[in-house]
Amino acid sequence: MDELLLSKVRLGIVAELLNYNWIAFTELARALAVSNGNLGAHLAKLVDAGYVEEEKTFVNRRPLSRYRLSKRGRDAFSRHVSELQSLLKA
Repeated sequence: MDELLLSKVRLGIVAELLNYNWIAFTELARALAVSNGNLGAHLAKLVDAGYVEEEKTFVNRRPLSRYRLSKRGRDAFSRHVSELQSLLKA
């Protein structure tokens, strides 16, 4: 199994990102019901691993951070789910 996806929050991030092309940090925090600090720490690990892509811009002079799942992240999630399913069959 993918150790990076064993965290409930990181697994939730990846699962949520499957539904979006891009999602803003604030929307993701709201959807997962986690604090900004907690989400930021977990997102940093996923970005560092190449599972999530990050885009930082300004809109009307306000910072906007958006995230999306990379191909590598999709593949990792798919493998992780397959491994969990094989455990259930065993």
